[in-house]
Amino acid sequence: MLRRTERILENIPVGSLGLISLTGCEELGKKVDDYLVKWRHESANDYRDDIAFSGYEKDTYLIDARVPRFGSGEAKGILGESVRGKDLYLMVDVCNYSVTYSLTGKTNHMSPDDHFQNLKRVIAAVGGKGRRLNVIMPFLYESRQHKRSSRESLDCALALQELVRMGVENIITFDAHDPRVQNAIPLSGFETVSPTYQFVKGLLRTVKDLQIDSAHMMAISPDEGATNRAIYLANVLGLDMGMFYKRRDYTRIVDGRNPIVAHEFLGSSVEGKDVIIIDDMISSGDSILDVAAELKRRKAKRIFAAATFGLFTNGMEKFDKAYEDGIISGILTTNLIYQTPELLSKPYYINCDMSKYIALIIDTLNHDGSISSILSPNERIQHVIQKYKNGEPV
Repeated sequence: MLRRTERILENIPVGSLGLISLTGCEELGKKVDDYLVKWRHESANDYRDDIAFSGYEKDTYLIDARVPRFGSGEAKGILGESVRGKDLYLMVDVCNYSVTYSLTGKTNHMSPDDHFQNLKRVIAAVGGKGRRLNVIMPFLYESRQHKRSSRESLDCALALQELVRMGVENIITFDAHDPRVQNAIPLSGFETVSPTYQFVKGLLRTVKDLQIDSAHMMAISPDEGATNRAIYLANVLGLDMGMFYKRRDYTRIVDGRNPIVAHEFLGSSVEGKDVIIIDDMISSGDSILDVAAELKRRKAKRIFAAATFGLFTNGMEKFDKAYEDGIISGILTTNLIYQTPELLSKPYYINCDMSKYIALIIDTLNHDGSISSILSPNERIQHVIQKYKNGEPV
């Protein structure tokens, strides 16, 4: 990992650092805070007498922010402390459906709309008193509705514009479904970060007998949309790449879309090779499992599926069966969104922790430093592969 000590943080902080982890994102926020506290405690001596670094070292950077609800289900954002002059980083997980609230006496699960509304409530509670507002939204709200194909709404673009109008300067997201949605806010900071390094590291730590070369391994894109991710992974690991495309029946519409007839494969032979299927999200998982079954039919050896967001909207039973049948050997997703205890307990699940990466981004941005070196993991991937090949712990 790119260590904080290897970077030159010479710039004066934009403002005293403040971290707000909204309801449903507390666990990730706490991990990020722990890294920031540790790093700044280690380097605080350098800045102890400098007034520009006032409040640089703290026991926590987390700010008390709450969104209580009335009996009707309506809510308001409240800050428990002053945020005047602070460089604020608001972390929100719009996919955490485990959070509930009371709606006229009935229990309601929070939807992405509710989480986004809570984010706006807290920004409104800040009331323009912060020095700078930055939103860290790992799963970009409404990112699947990023383009218009008929008479329909453009929700993601609207949401981004709304945040910018409320004073947000930087929006950091991970593996946006289509990063071109940032065209909606061309004058504001928008970064989409890829967790490829964490996937590689997670796989190498768990599987000890991988042969990382084009004769023994392949990167696969499950559809046209994930091609760029698979090309990058293949190039950085020195592998061949293959892709599937969905053959649809355009004469019928089922559940609002044309049904998939078959997954057609383009690429060289996968026979006897370990395969990494890479995508931005696993929703129901049907596509990934269909692709894995197709690869097994073509005599692929072990199949690992890596996706930034593991939604698993239809439960884990299909994945359990695929693992028992030897179709899937491992599934890698990140802790950027809510993970169920059931998921974390699965023998085939590999959890990729992103908290240190987020802490690095926050720390660098607070110092007004360039994050381009953090966003480009090429060197770190090569370094970790070399260690793996030398038999060193990754």
